[in-house]
Amino acid sequence: MIDVTQSIDLDEVRAIASEHTDIALVALGLREERGDVVRCGRAGFSGYVDRNASIEGLCQALSDVSSGRLACSAEISSGLLRALFGIERRANPMELDEALTRREGEVLQLIGQGLSNKEIARHLRLSLATVKHHVHHILQKLKLPRRAQAMRRVREMPWIASPAPSLVRHQDFE
Repeated sequence: MIDVTQSIDLDEVRAIASEHTDIALVALGLREERGDVVRCGRAGFSGYVDRNASIEGLCQALSDVSSGRLACSAEISSGLLRALFGIERRANPMELDEALTRREGEVLQLIGQGLSNKEIARHLRLSLATVKHHVHHILQKLKLPRRAQAMRRVREMPWIASPAPSLVRHQDFE
């Protein structure tokens, strides 16, 4: 069990879950809200215990996880299914003021892979200044102050690196 009421890094949880596939991770003290449950599921948790759960609820959740089941409310299961099938993406395609261009999406995907600006410039055959320009706009659109947060966001929600299909702008042709 991992206490999620404390500040935890979901990337670290993801690393633990992928390295120790034989261990079922349980999020202890999770707020039973769709976004929180989906984020924890994507990080590798097998189940969760609501922060308001009784001792019996805790025992039941642990029993469910050890049996490979997940007991949750209808709202949570609906959110999980939407996230699984990508419906959530179509309902809210971007958490952005403005969609990313195709090139910004490519840069964001490479940021998610942990590449530096210089590596991205080499990979996409762009100047370093152009990559910095794209990174700046990506951070603005995602409303994030740091690149590490953009890396985490694209790993949790890879679809944000996809431009809106109907959006074609001159930056797409760089």
